[in-house]
Amino acid sequence: MRVLVTGASGMLGAGVARALHARGEDVTVLQRRPSGLGLREVLADVADRAAVAGAARGQDAVVHLAAKVNVTGAWAGYAHANIDGTASVVDACRAAGAGRLVHVSSPSVAHAGSALVGVGAGPADPRHARGHYARSKAVAERLALRADAPGLAVVAVRPHLVWGPGDTQLVARLVQRARAGRLPVVGSGAALVDSTYVDNAVDAVLAALDHCERARGEALVVSNGEPRPVAELVAGICRAAGVPPPRRRVPYAVAWAAGAAVDAVWAARLAVPGAAEPGDPPLTRFLAEQLATAHWFDQRRTRELLGWAPRVSLDEGLAALSRS
Repeated sequence: MRVLVTGASGMLGAGVARALHARGEDVTVLQRRPSGLGLREVLADVADRAAVAGAARGQDAVVHLAAKVNVTGAWAGYAHANIDGTASVVDACRAAGAGRLVHVSSPSVAHAGSALVGVGAGPADPRHARGHYARSKAVAERLALRADAPGLAVVAVRPHLVWGPGDTQLVARLVQRARAGRLPVVGSGAALVDSTYVDNAVDAVLAALDHCERARGEALVVSNGEPRPVAELVAGICRAAGVPPPRRRVPYAVAWAAGAAVDAVWAARLAVPGAAEPGDPPLTRFLAEQLATAHWFDQRRTRELLGWAPRVSLDEGLAALSRS
């Protein structure tokens, strides 16, 4: 099978591309910077329609992971990468006659800030999703699923909090904040949270590709299915990465108010014409909500349609992170 993978410079995208190649597929990767995977490679912006159309030509399937995932930034950047990029991929699939499209989304597209306790995927909701990333991904997921039609089977998978060795997003940010003493326990730290070890997320994406016809038109949440108290999960990742876990506690109301103030300051910085995007803020309303609100999922539909189950437990994943 000839497969185009977008976003292969990220941890999950690289894992998917390697796994496809290892099982004998003919893999092409597309991203803005070299992936170092030794595969056929197209270096381009995913919103560059001509480049994506050229990369998709002759492909049987596309796995779309390329996205802007930062916690802050101007809306235009998220709209360009996540919405325009997805539109570019969808159009390329249609033009190339690719039969399958796996769109990698996020559970945040259906999260309005309240607790998610044992729920299914739920519809993507751009109006109520929290922050530019989640809103843009909600628009993108709806755009991708609307493209499902005879000749193009589309499925969206939503891996939740993917982490593992080499992670430059969740793990790197937790470690950086913990080292700087800027990683508090928000609220009680008892909210139950799902997460996904990277190997399990890779397996789920490949299962979605294999069962795209059966799961077509669906959005499916993916996680380890082992909800843990958020303070316990964060502490475990910190210890595995060799940094002390957070000990300072901040009431949720205080953290949310501080995050709102920081959001306002960062927005003002972004509003300055010609200003570069500031780095990660110390806290945001979205981060405060994520650290204090339960979010874990019922994955029976995912497992039924994809014939998939996690093969690496959280404790096994933490041990692998510790060894890396």
